[in-house]
Amino acid sequence: MNAPTLNPGLARPQRLRIGDIEVTKVIDTVEAFSPKALYVGKDRAHFDPHLDWLQPHFVDAERRMLLSIHSFVVRTRHHTVLIDTCIGNHKRGAGFPQWNDRNGGYLDALATAGFLPKAIDYVFCTHMHMDHTGWNTRLLDGRWVPTFPRAKYLFSRREWAAWQHSDDPHSGPVLEQNILPIIEAGQVEWVDDSFQIDDQLWLVPTPGHTPGHCSVALGAAGKPLAFITGDMMIHPVQIAEPDWQQHGDSDKPLAVATRTRFVDDCCDRDVLVLGTHFNTPTAVHIVARHGRRYAQIRPQEHM
Repeated sequence: MNAPTLNPGLARPQRLRIGDIEVTKVIDTVEAFSPKALYVGKDRAHFDPHLDWLQPHFVDAERRMLLSIHSFVVRTRHHTVLIDTCIGNHKRGAGFPQWNDRNGGYLDALATAGFLPKAIDYVFCTHMHMDHTGWNTRLLDGRWVPTFPRAKYLFSRREWAAWQHSDDPHSGPVLEQNILPIIEAGQVEWVDDSFQIDDQLWLVPTPGHTPGHCSVALGAAGKPLAFITGDMMIHPVQIAEPDWQQHGDSDKPLAVATRTRFVDDCCDRDVLVLGTHFNTPTAVHIVARHGRRYAQIRPQEHM
Protein backbone atom coordinates (compact mmCIF):
# COMPACT_ATOMS: atom_id res chain seq x y z
CA MET A 1 0.00 0.00 0.00
CA ASN A 2 1.34 3.42 -0.97
CA ALA A 3 0.79 5.73 2.02
CA PRO A 4 1.01 9.53 1.78
CA THR A 5 4.32 10.82 3.11
CA LEU A 6 4.23 13.90 5.31
CA ASN A 7 7.57 15.67 5.16
CA PRO A 8 8.64 16.72 8.67
CA GLY A 9 11.64 18.61 7.27
CA LEU A 10 14.45 19.49 9.65
CA ALA A 11 12.21 20.77 12.42
CA ARG A 12 13.69 21.30 15.84
CA PRO A 13 14.28 17.85 17.31
CA GLN A 14 12.06 16.66 20.13
CA ARG A 15 14.12 16.18 23.27
CA LEU A 16 13.18 14.58 26.56
CA ARG A 17 14.90 14.26 29.90
CA ILE A 18 14.23 11.11 31.90
CA GLY A 19 16.07 11.42 35.19
CA ASP A 20 19.58 12.26 34.01
CA ILE A 21 19.10 10.43 30.69
CA GLU A 22 18.70 12.56 27.56
CA VAL A 23 16.55 11.25 24.71
CA THR A 24 16.37 12.85 21.26
CA LYS A 25 13.91 11.81 18.56
CA VAL A 26 15.28 11.96 14.99
CA ILE A 27 12.67 11.52 12.24
CA ASP A 28 13.24 9.75 8.93
CA THR A 29 9.66 10.18 7.66
CA VAL A 30 6.04 10.54 8.78
CA GLU A 31 3.27 8.75 6.90
CA ALA A 32 -0.53 8.52 7.05
CA PHE A 33 -1.98 5.01 6.86
CA SER A 34 -5.44 3.51 6.76
CA PRO A 35 -6.02 1.18 9.72
CA LYS A 36 -6.63 -1.60 7.18
CA ALA A 37 -2.95 -1.50 6.26
CA LEU A 38 -1.89 -2.34 9.80
CA TYR A 39 -4.67 -4.07 11.72
CA VAL A 40 -6.61 -7.24 11.03
CA GLY A 41 -10.29 -6.49 10.40
CA LYS A 42 -10.16 -2.82 11.42
CA ASP A 43 -11.14 0.30 9.53
CA ARG A 44 -11.40 4.01 10.30
CA ALA A 45 -14.72 3.62 12.13
CA HIS A 46 -12.98 1.56 14.80
CA PHE A 47 -11.12 4.71 15.88
CA ASP A 48 -14.35 6.57 16.69
CA PRO A 49 -14.54 5.63 20.42
CA HIS A 50 -11.03 7.02 20.91
CA LEU A 51 -10.96 10.15 18.74
CA ASP A 52 -11.27 12.44 21.78
CA TRP A 53 -7.69 11.58 22.76
CA LEU A 54 -6.19 10.32 19.48
CA GLN A 55 -6.81 13.53 17.55
CA PRO A 56 -5.06 15.65 16.45
CA HIS A 57 -1.65 14.13 17.22
CA PHE A 58 -2.11 10.45 16.37
CA VAL A 59 -5.04 10.36 13.92
CA ASP A 60 -5.71 13.01 11.27
CA ALA A 61 -9.03 14.60 10.29
CA GLU A 62 -9.67 11.75 7.83
CA ARG A 63 -9.10 9.18 10.60
CA ARG A 64 -5.86 7.94 9.10
CA MET A 65 -3.11 6.84 11.48
CA LEU A 66 -0.16 9.21 11.65
CA LEU A 67 2.91 7.01 11.95
CA SER A 68 6.36 8.42 12.54
CA ILE A 69 9.43 6.43 11.54
CA HIS A 70 12.21 7.70 13.76
CA SER A 71 15.22 6.86 15.88
CA PHE A 72 15.75 7.61 19.53
CA VAL A 73 19.26 8.75 20.43
CA VAL A 74 19.76 8.01 24.13
CA ARG A 75 22.56 9.60 26.13
CA THR A 76 23.21 7.83 29.41
CA ARG A 77 26.00 8.76 31.80
CA HIS A 78 28.21 6.33 29.93
CA HIS A 79 27.17 5.96 26.29
CA THR A 80 25.38 7.40 23.29
CA VAL A 81 23.01 4.75 21.95
CA LEU A 82 20.90 4.94 18.80
CA ILE A 83 17.70 2.86 18.94
CA ASP A 84 16.29 1.76 15.55
CA THR A 85 17.70 3.09 12.29
CA CYS A 86 14.53 3.71 10.26
CA ILE A 87 14.23 3.09 6.48
CA GLY A 88 17.46 4.35 4.97
CA ASN A 89 18.22 5.63 1.48
CA HIS A 90 18.55 3.79 -1.85
CA LYS A 91 17.10 0.57 -0.44
CA ARG A 92 15.28 -2.00 -2.59
CA GLY A 93 12.78 -4.77 -1.94
CA ALA A 94 10.71 -3.04 0.77
CA GLY A 95 7.14 -4.14 1.41
CA PHE A 96 5.90 -0.57 0.97
CA PRO A 97 6.78 0.96 -2.44
CA GLN A 98 7.45 4.43 -1.02
CA TRP A 99 10.36 2.99 0.97
CA ASN A 100 12.27 1.97 -2.16
CA ASP A 101 14.93 4.20 -3.74
CA ARG A 102 14.50 6.96 -1.19
CA ASN A 103 16.78 9.95 -0.90
CA GLY A 104 15.73 11.32 2.46
CA GLY A 105 17.42 13.73 4.84
CA TYR A 106 17.85 11.54 7.91
CA LEU A 107 21.59 12.13 8.32
CA ASP A 108 21.00 15.88 8.06
CA ALA A 109 18.31 15.59 10.74
CA LEU A 110 20.71 13.61 12.91
CA ALA A 111 23.36 16.32 12.49
CA THR A 112 20.82 19.05 13.25
CA ALA A 113 20.07 17.21 16.50
CA GLY A 114 23.77 17.39 17.34
CA PHE A 115 24.89 13.86 16.43
CA LEU A 116 27.36 12.90 13.75
CA PRO A 117 27.53 9.18 12.88
CA LYS A 118 30.95 8.85 14.52
CA ALA A 119 29.46 10.00 17.86
CA ILE A 120 27.30 6.87 18.25
CA ASP A 121 28.72 4.20 20.59
CA TYR A 122 26.01 1.54 20.17
CA VAL A 123 23.23 0.85 17.67
CA PHE A 124 20.35 -1.39 18.67
CA CYS A 125 17.45 -2.38 16.42
CA THR A 126 14.39 -3.60 18.30
CA HIS A 127 13.92 -6.12 15.47
CA MET A 128 15.16 -6.63 11.91
CA HIS A 129 12.33 -5.22 9.79
CA MET A 130 13.26 -2.81 7.00
CA ASP A 131 11.99 0.33 8.76
CA HIS A 132 14.08 -0.40 11.86
CA THR A 133 17.39 -1.35 10.22
CA GLY A 134 17.64 0.83 7.10
CA TRP A 135 20.24 3.31 8.27
CA ASN A 136 22.43 0.53 9.62
CA THR A 137 24.14 1.01 6.28
CA ARG A 138 24.60 3.58 3.56
CA LEU A 139 25.60 3.17 -0.07
CA LEU A 140 29.19 4.20 -0.76
CA ASP A 141 30.84 3.56 -4.14
CA GLY A 142 28.26 0.89 -4.91
CA ARG A 143 28.75 -0.99 -1.59
CA TRP A 144 26.71 -1.08 1.60
CA VAL A 145 28.90 0.10 4.47
CA PRO A 146 28.11 0.76 8.16
CA THR A 147 26.66 4.23 8.65
CA PHE A 148 28.04 4.49 12.19
CA PRO A 149 31.74 3.73 11.88
CA ARG A 150 32.65 3.56 15.60
CA ALA A 151 29.51 1.86 16.84
CA LYS A 152 28.98 -1.65 18.03
CA TYR A 153 25.74 -2.93 16.51
CA LEU A 154 23.90 -5.07 19.04
CA PHE A 155 22.20 -7.94 17.20
CA SER A 156 19.86 -10.29 19.02
CA ARG A 157 20.86 -13.93 18.67
CA ARG A 158 17.21 -15.00 18.85
CA GLU A 159 16.14 -12.52 16.16
CA TRP A 160 19.03 -13.49 13.87
CA ALA A 161 18.22 -17.19 14.21
CA ALA A 162 14.63 -16.57 13.14
CA TRP A 163 15.59 -14.39 10.19
CA GLN A 164 18.03 -16.95 8.83
CA HIS A 165 15.10 -19.32 8.32
CA SER A 166 12.47 -16.78 7.26
CA ASP A 167 10.42 -17.42 4.12
CA ASP A 168 9.21 -13.80 3.94
CA PRO A 169 10.15 -12.46 0.47
CA HIS A 170 11.21 -9.15 2.03
CA SER A 171 13.70 -10.78 4.40
CA GLY A 172 16.39 -11.29 1.78
CA PRO A 173 16.80 -7.61 0.83
CA VAL A 174 16.90 -6.63 4.51
CA LEU A 175 19.63 -9.13 5.29
CA GLU A 176 21.67 -8.30 2.18
CA GLN A 177 21.47 -4.51 2.54
CA ASN A 178 21.14 -3.87 6.28
CA ILE A 179 22.45 -6.84 8.27
CA LEU A 180 25.16 -8.83 6.47
CA PRO A 181 27.35 -5.76 5.71
CA ILE A 182 27.53 -5.06 9.45
CA ILE A 183 28.53 -8.65 10.20
CA GLU A 184 31.14 -8.57 7.43
CA ALA A 185 32.56 -5.32 8.80
CA GLY A 186 33.10 -6.95 12.21
CA GLN A 187 30.95 -4.39 14.05
CA VAL A 188 28.40 -6.81 15.57
CA GLU A 189 28.11 -7.69 19.24
CA TRP A 190 25.76 -10.67 19.60
CA VAL A 191 23.48 -10.31 22.62
CA ASP A 192 20.66 -12.13 24.36
CA ASP A 193 17.27 -10.52 24.84
CA SER A 194 17.91 -9.23 28.35
CA PHE A 195 21.27 -7.61 27.58
CA GLN A 196 22.22 -4.58 29.69
CA ILE A 197 24.15 -1.87 27.85
CA ASP A 198 24.86 0.00 31.06
CA ASP A 199 23.14 0.70 34.39
CA GLN A 200 20.67 3.07 32.70
CA LEU A 201 19.69 1.15 29.56
CA TRP A 202 18.75 -2.50 29.06
CA LEU A 203 16.76 -4.75 26.74
CA VAL A 204 13.37 -6.22 27.61
CA PRO A 205 12.08 -9.21 25.59
CA THR A 206 8.70 -8.42 23.99
CA PRO A 207 8.20 -11.26 21.50
CA GLY A 208 5.32 -11.70 19.08
CA HIS A 209 5.90 -9.09 16.41
CA THR A 210 9.06 -11.06 15.62
CA PRO A 211 10.53 -13.96 17.63
CA GLY A 212 13.42 -11.93 19.02
CA HIS A 213 11.70 -8.56 19.32
CA CYS A 214 12.97 -6.49 22.27
CA SER A 215 11.85 -3.20 23.73
CA VAL A 216 14.31 -0.98 25.59
CA ALA A 217 14.09 0.12 29.23
CA LEU A 218 15.58 3.38 30.47
CA GLY A 219 16.02 3.83 34.18
CA ALA A 220 18.23 3.67 37.22
CA ALA A 221 19.15 1.00 39.76
CA GLY A 222 17.16 -1.58 37.83
CA LYS A 223 13.96 0.49 38.02
CA PRO A 224 12.49 1.40 34.62
CA LEU A 225 11.45 5.02 34.15
CA ALA A 226 10.59 4.67 30.46
CA PHE A 227 10.22 2.08 27.72
CA ILE A 228 10.97 2.40 24.00
CA THR A 229 8.33 0.15 22.46
CA GLY A 230 9.62 -0.96 19.07
CA ASP A 231 6.72 -2.61 17.22
CA MET A 232 5.35 -4.35 20.28
CA MET A 233 2.91 -1.43 20.04
CA ILE A 234 2.82 0.56 16.80
CA HIS A 235 0.06 3.10 17.43
CA PRO A 236 -1.32 4.61 20.68
CA VAL A 237 -4.79 3.15 19.96
CA GLN A 238 -3.35 -0.16 21.15
CA ILE A 239 -3.18 1.24 24.67
CA ALA A 240 -6.98 1.14 24.66
CA GLU A 241 -7.19 -1.87 22.32
CA PRO A 242 -4.18 -4.13 23.01
CA ASP A 243 -5.99 -7.09 21.43
CA TRP A 244 -6.04 -5.51 17.97
CA GLN A 245 -3.91 -7.83 15.88
CA GLN A 246 -1.22 -6.43 13.60
CA HIS A 247 -0.84 -7.91 10.11
CA GLY A 248 2.93 -7.84 10.57
CA ASP A 249 3.04 -9.87 13.79
CA SER A 250 4.70 -13.23 13.24
CA ASP A 251 2.86 -14.76 16.22
CA LYS A 252 -0.36 -12.81 16.67
CA PRO A 253 -1.63 -14.44 19.90
CA LEU A 254 1.78 -14.02 21.53
CA ALA A 255 1.97 -10.39 20.38
CA VAL A 256 -1.45 -9.67 21.91
CA ALA A 257 -0.43 -11.34 25.18
CA THR A 258 2.85 -9.38 25.29
CA ARG A 259 1.13 -6.07 24.56
CA THR A 260 -1.70 -6.68 27.06
CA ARG A 261 0.78 -7.50 29.81
CA PHE A 262 2.77 -4.35 29.01
CA VAL A 263 -0.33 -2.12 29.15
CA ASP A 264 -1.42 -3.74 32.43
CA ASP A 265 2.03 -3.33 33.96
CA CYS A 266 2.44 0.33 32.95
CA CYS A 267 -1.08 1.59 33.62
CA ASP A 268 -1.29 4.39 36.20
CA ARG A 269 2.42 4.15 36.93
CA ASP A 270 5.04 6.84 36.55
CA VAL A 271 6.52 5.05 33.55
CA LEU A 272 6.90 6.89 30.25
CA VAL A 273 6.06 5.09 26.99
CA LEU A 274 8.14 6.21 24.00
CA GLY A 275 6.43 4.83 20.93
CA THR A 276 8.82 3.97 18.14
CA HIS A 277 6.10 4.92 15.64
CA PHE A 278 4.14 7.40 17.78
CA ASN A 279 3.77 10.74 16.05
CA THR A 280 4.96 13.84 17.92
CA PRO A 281 4.62 14.44 20.87
CA THR A 282 5.63 10.76 21.12
CA ALA A 283 5.97 10.37 24.90
CA VAL A 284 2.87 9.28 26.84
CA HIS A 285 1.72 7.76 30.11
CA ILE A 286 -0.88 4.99 30.19
CA VAL A 287 -3.78 6.02 32.40
CA ALA A 288 -7.16 4.55 33.31
CA ARG A 289 -10.21 6.79 33.63
CA HIS A 290 -13.92 6.03 33.60
CA GLY A 291 -13.47 2.39 32.72
CA ARG A 292 -11.07 2.84 29.81
CA ARG A 293 -7.37 3.25 29.19
CA TYR A 294 -5.77 5.89 27.04
CA ALA A 295 -2.54 7.76 26.37
CA GLN A 296 -1.91 10.89 28.38
CA ILE A 297 0.61 13.08 26.60
CA ARG A 298 3.64 14.17 28.59
CA PRO A 299 4.25 17.93 28.22
CA GLN A 300 6.94 18.59 25.65
CA GLU A 301 10.38 19.58 26.80
CA HIS A 302 13.18 21.20 24.87
CA MET A 303 16.74 21.20 26.17
